[in-house]
Amino acid sequence: MDKKTKKRIQTLNQRIQKLHQQLAGSRQQMDDPEELAVLEKQLADAEAELAKLKES
Repeated sequence: MDKKTKKRIQTLNQRIQKLHQQLAGSRQQMDDPEELAVLEKQLADAEAELAKLKES
């Protein structure tokens, strides 16, 4: 892995952690059901990209 890939993995891990927190808060409050779907999609996309980067 090169330096750029390692940095991207680190950034994605931080983003995933933040999205998990936002998702938990959104589930507790449930003001906007659409927000929950958007956060879940962003989380899935970030996790997929992370898995792809770790494979290479």
